[in-house]
Amino acid sequence: MHWPFTLSALAASVVAGGLIGFEREWRGRAAGFRTHILVCLASSLLMLAAMSQGDWAFRALPDENIVTDPTRMAHGVLTGIGFLCAGVIFRSGFSIHGLTTAASLWITSALGLLFGAGLFTLGAVGTAVTALILVGLRLVNRQLPSRVLTDVAVSWRREGPSPQAEVEAALARHGSEVRHDRIELAEGGAVIRRTWRMKVHGEAELKALADSLCGIGGVCDFVLDPRDD
Repeated sequence: MHWPFTLSALAASVVAGGLIGFEREWRGRAAGFRTHILVCLASSLLMLAAMSQGDWAFRALPDENIVTDPTRMAHGVLTGIGFLCAGVIFRSGFSIHGLTTAASLWITSALGLLFGAGLFTLGAVGTAVTALILVGLRLVNRQLPSRVLTDVAVSWRREGPSPQAEVEAALARHGSEVRHDRIELAEGGAVIRRTWRMKVHGEAELKALADSLCGIGGVCDFVLDPRDD
């Protein structure tokens, strides 16, 4: 094993994982700075080990030829990282969160494999493009008209007049593309819960919708769940 090459690969892995992890840490995501560094570093270490199988402490059987294939290690790492990615994807109500963080962990692992294989230029380009996607495209997105996909759940008592018409009017007034989702009977049949999916134009409109729902008589509970990765 050539130590200058090994140390360079490990250092590049730490830097690449740190850059991607810093963006996720800044966004307050479950997998942040340390997690991405460890994923990238582990991938690089395993790939370095696969690249130097001639130094492994094992003896081949007599008259047997050992054929090494480092790509098998890459396949195993990328398959195994899927279990870690699954841990950062969670469901809140009817929304799925964490997909971008899972994708960032997966590509961080791939970058570590590239550095471990000695493909420094490809790894550096991949790191730069990933950082551009996570940071640059978010800055571009901020300049575009904000339209947040939001899951809305509203509950009211089964007894008494139904406020459903007023609720739907408020949704249409403060959002667009309102679609019915589910109808539930909760609390032993005492409460009706309706859910919708809609697009809200910015946080101010989301707050205005909340104020409108608070002012509707009969509404006993509501949840506004904007989707954001």
